[in-house]
Amino acid sequence: MGPRQLAVRRLPEAPPRPRSRCASLRGVADEVYTGKAPADSTLNSGWLLGHFLPPDDPRHSDEVEIKWGAHPAGEERAEWVRGEARKSLAVLVSGRFRLRFPDRDALLSEPGDYVVWGKGVDHSWVAEQDSVVLIVRWPSVPGYKVGSRDAVHMQDAV
Repeated sequence: MGPRQLAVRRLPEAPPRPRSRCASLRGVADEVYTGKAPADSTLNSGWLLGHFLPPDDPRHSDEVEIKWGAHPAGEERAEWVRGEARKSLAVLVSGRFRLRFPDRDALLSEPGDYVVWGKGVDHSWVAEQDSVVLIVRWPSVPGYKVGSRDAVHMQDAV
């Protein structure tokens, strides 16, 4: 008996996609945006997505906020974030980053390490090495921006 032959079925090719660089793709209900997180993050203190972007921007969301946080070694949160009203997820992209909580620390030391904390959990942080951290918060709540008179804490913080 010879080797078994496997039938290979080819899928139809997808239509060609328009190429875009760091710009919104018009069409598809204006809901597609491509960008570069390191460049785009410099525009809003690291924040790439959330309620604070214009309503007609595909990155506007009342449900979630996403931050590309680039922190040099030694950078530290000057004061604790208190009274957090959202849940948060921090994922280490590169470097070594320590999140501080009232009863423990969470050290993110390998790419992909992450920590999740809930509403009401106070926190602070320090970048032990040059670090990039992807932050996801939900929901996206107004009133957390630096300098906001009604701010519970600073949006610039992790």
